[in-house]
Amino acid sequence: MTVSPLLRPQRYPHRWLAAAAAAIAATAHLPVIGPHLEQAPYMGTLFILLTVVCLTLAIAMIRYDTPAVYLAAAATCGAAVIGYALTRLIPFPLLADDVGNWLEPLGVLSVLTETTVFALAGAALQAAARQHNTAPDQSRFAAASNQPRHVANER
Repeated sequence: MTVSPLLRPQRYPHRWLAAAAAAIAATAHLPVIGPHLEQAPYMGTLFILLTVVCLTLAIAMIRYDTPAVYLAAAATCGAAVIGYALTRLIPFPLLADDVGNWLEPLGVLSVLTETTVFALAGAALQAAARQHNTAPDQSRFAAASNQPRHVANER
């Protein structure tokens, strides 16, 4: 039984740094959950979800270290950074006062750590792709061994 390349552990050397950045990103959202649940409940709920997912991904990066985990981490943290930018550019319902507020300290910390996770996860995915592309394709070799051999100059 072959394991999908997305589920194969890869021993990524920077997984601890990526996991720490994800845990910090999660922790940075904790102080703003309460105020956002009161002011804009949908955003408070999204912050709870993001916190849980980032903590789960931090653990998964250490425990499983698979491309699937890094793909989820890149998608989650990339979406969080885009969401932050959108709330600073476009007035969201109940959050219009965030427009232009780029330097809110916890927001800056979140964006920095989420960007770090995104970059490290992207590097892990590139490493996994290189490893997969250079690994011998066992199915090709198995199929070749079942084929009759032909001599090059045979008439």
